[in-house]
Amino acid sequence: MTENPGDTSASPETPFHDLDAYVALPRLGSLTISPDGRRLVTGVGTLNDDGTGYVTALWEVDATGERPARRLTRGAKGESQARFTPAGDLLFVAKRPGGDDDEVPALWTIPADGGEARILATHPGGIEAARAAESGEVLLVQASALPSSADLASEKELRAARKDAKVAAILHTGYPVRYWDHDLGPAAPRLYAAALAPGGTIPTGDAAAADDEPLELRDLTPDAGTSLINAAYDLAADGSFLVTTWRTPEGHGRLRSDLVRVDVATGERTPLLTGDAEVEFAAPRLSPDGASLAYVREDRGTAESAVVVSLWVLDLASGEQRRLAQERDSWPGQFHWLPDGSGLLMTSDEDGRAPVFHVDAESGAIARLTGDGAFSDLVVAPDGTAAYALRASYEHPAEVVRVDLPSAATGASVTALRGPVPRPELPGRLTEVETTADDGTRVRSWLALPHGASAETPAPLLLWIHGGPLSSWNSWSWRWNPWLMVAQGYAVLLPDPALSTGYGQHMIQRGWGRWGAEPYTDLMSATDAAEALPEIDETRTAAMGGSFGGYMANWVAGHTDRFRAIVTHASLWALDGFGPTTDAAYAWERQFMALEKGHSPHEHVGNIRSPMLVVHGDKDYRVPIGEGLRLWYELLAKSALPQAEDGSTVHRFLYFPDENHWILKPQHAKVWYQVVLGFLGEHVRGEDPADLPELLG
Repeated sequence: MTENPGDTSASPETPFHDLDAYVALPRLGSLTISPDGRRLVTGVGTLNDDGTGYVTALWEVDATGERPARRLTRGAKGESQARFTPAGDLLFVAKRPGGDDDEVPALWTIPADGGEARILATHPGGIEAARAAESGEVLLVQASALPSSADLASEKELRAARKDAKVAAILHTGYPVRYWDHDLGPAAPRLYAAALAPGGTIPTGDAAAADDEPLELRDLTPDAGTSLINAAYDLAADGSFLVTTWRTPEGHGRLRSDLVRVDVATGERTPLLTGDAEVEFAAPRLSPDGASLAYVREDRGTAESAVVVSLWVLDLASGEQRRLAQERDSWPGQFHWLPDGSGLLMTSDEDGRAPVFHVDAESGAIARLTGDGAFSDLVVAPDGTAAYALRASYEHPAEVVRVDLPSAATGASVTALRGPVPRPELPGRLTEVETTADDGTRVRSWLALPHGASAETPAPLLLWIHGGPLSSWNSWSWRWNPWLMVAQGYAVLLPDPALSTGYGQHMIQRGWGRWGAEPYTDLMSATDAAEALPEIDETRTAAMGGSFGGYMANWVAGHTDRFRAIVTHASLWALDGFGPTTDAAYAWERQFMALEKGHSPHEHVGNIRSPMLVVHGDKDYRVPIGEGLRLWYELLAKSALPQAEDGSTVHRFLYFPDENHWILKPQHAKVWYQVVLGFLGEHVRGEDPADLPELLG
């Protein structure tokens, strides 16, 4: 982490000083590695020509760090889901001219020798993802099919009939019916197999029915129903079988996740791990020899006991289960087997970071390999000498790095490679703040300070509360980016209160079912610690948050008037109504229903004395729009702030009819920041009310 507390120079202009420049910054995501370990492929999202969306292109990064990154694809609608075949051909999913239906994504391939891209597989509902067996001749494809379709021909006919009749209705037979930002059904995911040529090469000529004809897809899960919605799965290296999560109804609108084995030749399913009222399973990863399965076990939370998430390994022959990394009291993140099967590499939240750890598959011992940064998208070189990942932090967005693995798991060197996106210049500096809660718990935060903040020129403070609630401020976010506020002169505090991950199970348990207790007091303690710093003007403060952070912003508003303004985005307000209407009511009912008793912000609306900006998207299914509508009405009708004689109010409601839990469209993101910064400027810094963005009318 770079820190220069003595720097009081005026801030230079950066991309964070101009919203157009900010939304135009390229965004890097995803990583895959070629079978020879020499090529890495990542996706880079850039603004489209009219600035209304992002288009992702695939770029190749040299694993040695010698050659500069080079662009591989230029599709008008972008590419995603990059994977390699055993022969080194690149697979990706894209909507491009040339298929039977240009409106849905197909599976495309670029030969290892760099020839022209061509379609490899199509599906009437669109290809969603694909992967090839590492050492076999099997291609696994995910696509969604209508319940009554028997094959791709009938699928195509059914979809055409539905489209021609302009029927959008969905008849549900179970729960859930929505997820985050999209409706579920009537189609649901299935897994298909296709045959590659010997050596895992792409069939052409005599190896296919006709040159360049798409591969035939064989349905492995025709009776899956809704069991594969949001499934995680892994294919054995030889392509003989796969292991997938399998959603199982428990009755009364409840679900759990099991693990099943699917034989690729026959489609036969064999249960491996079956959940019950206490546990369920996720994230299967098969060992290189196909003999062991690493997976996540979730001990399901109740109103009194927090969820416990742990890493386990299953011997597929004996059925023996062993827990790994027991000595580390934090949840596992992403994990990947080493090529020799001796252990796994795993990311895990820790103290505002997400390092890479080595986990021994036999003993379960765990060792930290990396330092600062949040690592994701781990891939491992075929010879096991290095791993590659995306590394981000609140000092920089994601970049491709090499992690050189030692022979003994005692540490590793990390090298940034020559990626396609340079780090943007920041308008300030990053430091950390620590304090101690009343019960003795350590509470830490990131603090982003503008250049020039000092005792002579202290900065107004913005408390930004993370969502989740089971998460941490540990990695760069394009959507919730503090540097845009820093560029306008604010110091931004990013605390990890009770319920935050990366501080052990105790930190989660102490806030479980008590959102208005320890999470709130931790936030106030962190704010007190920041305000005690000479660079902070404790007389000019604001608070904001989204989702659970929005819940906390609402709770803060009803319990203190220390903040001059509060911004609440996609927030929970009246928990009695929220519980049954969220897209995962079964989880809420089991784990969080007790929150309704004394922990619902709407019960304290009469105490709200701070001006509030309410933000909500109509397509938000996780926190339905009803929460925002009720909050807005009750703020006007019941809050303690007096209204003007003409009935006007200082509260504001920013509504997005076609956005969801996140505001994703670039121009809408600009509007979001314009309105938020204008609201803060008026109430925190005493500025004149900002002119509304032109697009708001």
